This record gives sequence, structure tokens and C-alpha cells, in this order.
Amino acid sequence: LQLFREMADGCVERDTITYNAALLACDSDWALALGLLVTMAASRLELDIVTFNSAVSACAQSGEWVGAIMLLSDLAARSLQLDTKVFSAAVSACASGGEWARALGLMAEVAAKNMHIDTWTYNAAVSACAKGNEWAKA
Repeated sequence: LQLFREMADGCVERDTITYNAALLACDSDWALALGLLVTMAASRLELDIVTFNSAVSACAQSGEWVGAIMLLSDLAARSLQLDTKVFSAAVSACASGGEWARALGLMAEVAAKNMHIDTWTYNAAVSACAKGNEWAKA
């Protein structure tokens, strides 16, 4: 993120693409990712599906399921087209956070929207059930 910071110091305008790249670099630092989202919104930059995918993925990597669920709500409120990748990341966040019931709730939501559920999403849901000792549901 050093180069991203240097852009501002050098008076180079940052746009949605540069913020999305910075979000990808956040890896598992969910707080930094959410901070970048807030800065993007305050700068009146477009928050697109890539923005949300990256932020939810940062939450997933750190087990921050609350942030992931909040981001899904924000995404829906912005009328952005939900995709399998963001749902998969949210299910993974729930799995990492030991929230098997929420993970299964997201799976039901995906199914209700007639969206494709990929192998990654199923694996994340099974992992969530396993972590919660819900073997029958897995």
C-alpha cells in the first residue's frame, strides 16, 4: 500500500481502479479494507462489485463475518448486481468466524436468487458446519 499512499502525497488522483487494487492488497486486514471503502464513499468514487468483492474477501480472510454481512447489505442497498464470488467470500467469512447458521442462511439466499452456487461456496459452507460441529448439516 506504500505506492497507493505515495499517489496522494504526489498529488496523483486516485480513482475506483486504484482503490480496488489497494483493497486487494489489504489481504486479511479487514479494518483497513473497510477504512478504504469509507474513504472511497467520502470521495464520491463509484463503489462497484469489484470493490465489494475485495472488501468481503478481506473480511473472509480474517474471519470478520459481521463486516462481510454488513457489506452484503450495503451492496444490495446500492442495487449492484450480486455475484457468486461475493457470496462465496461472505460464506467463507462466516465459516472462519464459526457462524455456520449464517453461512447456511447465505446459501439459502443464493439459492432463492437462482444464482449459481460454485464449489468454493459449497466448500465454505461445509467448512462452517464442520467448525460448528454440525456434521449432519455438512
